[in-house]
Amino acid sequence: MAANKKLNKQAKINIKNKRAEFDYTVIDRYTAGIVLCGTEIKSIRAGKAGLVDTFCYIHNGEIWVKNMYIAEYALGSYNNHRERRDRKLLLNKKEIRNLQQETQSPGYTIVPLRLFIDENGRAKLIIGLCKGKKEYDKRASLREKSDRREMERFIKRF
Repeated sequence: MAANKKLNKQAKINIKNKRAEFDYTVIDRYTAGIVLCGTEIKSIRAGKAGLVDTFCYIHNGEIWVKNMYIAEYALGSYNNHRERRDRKLLLNKKEIRNLQQETQSPGYTIVPLRLFIDENGRAKLIIGLCKGKKEYDKRASLREKSDRREMERFIKRF
């Protein structure tokens, strides 16, 4: 019974990259595992991680996430990790090949969208194949968001 409560608590970790949805149009999404050390997973479970200014790159047939922030674990002594080190992502070779082919064309990039803990207690990262938005696309997105908010307010009033 206590184990189920522990898993439910862990599953609530949901760290989003809000800026990615604004700056990019997401074309395809992939769920990848992350290679972490012990103190990193403890910090993620405490909710002390961030995806601001992160991106992914492919090097030697492996995909890496760069500049992802995971705070140092308060109780981790000399075994503590660096906060912004490169971390390897776990995807199938076929998925990595597809991503590599897609990013060859100009304007496409791989951006982390969401970090969460799955039902088995493992940290997962949802990455997206994205195309950069132009300035007028960003203004249109803001307008749509504000219109949606106005409609919801109007509906709630009546």
